[in-house]
Amino acid sequence: MQERTRWIWLMVFMAVFLISLSAAALQNTGPEEMVLEGGRTGDVSFPHRRHQTALDQKCEICHDLFPQKIGSIQELIDQGKLKSKEIMNKHCVKCHREMKREGKQTGPISCTQCHDKE
Repeated sequence: MQERTRWIWLMVFMAVFLISLSAAALQNTGPEEMVLEGGRTGDVSFPHRRHQTALDQKCEICHDLFPQKIGSIQELIDQGKLKSKEIMNKHCVKCHREMKREGKQTGPISCTQCHDKE
């Protein structure tokens, strides 16, 4: 009987452990803040978590354009699959302008509001 109790506790422990791992994997939402390479005009501080919240965790809104991988935008530019500034000018600023037209709180809409040239 004692052996059976141990097995039951082991199974319960394993189930809790696996559930915890699954929950942690689902919450892997990337960094809260990121710094994106901005070329000659300076790097861009990017509030990643704020965007996730504003977009209701719909990651594909941005990540259908580039993978969820550090350096993926620059990698695609280097491969000729994206033009320099394409994401920022055609996607980010466009979204911010649409939100502004709708009267919603939004982020920057000009280059100098994002780029930090030191």
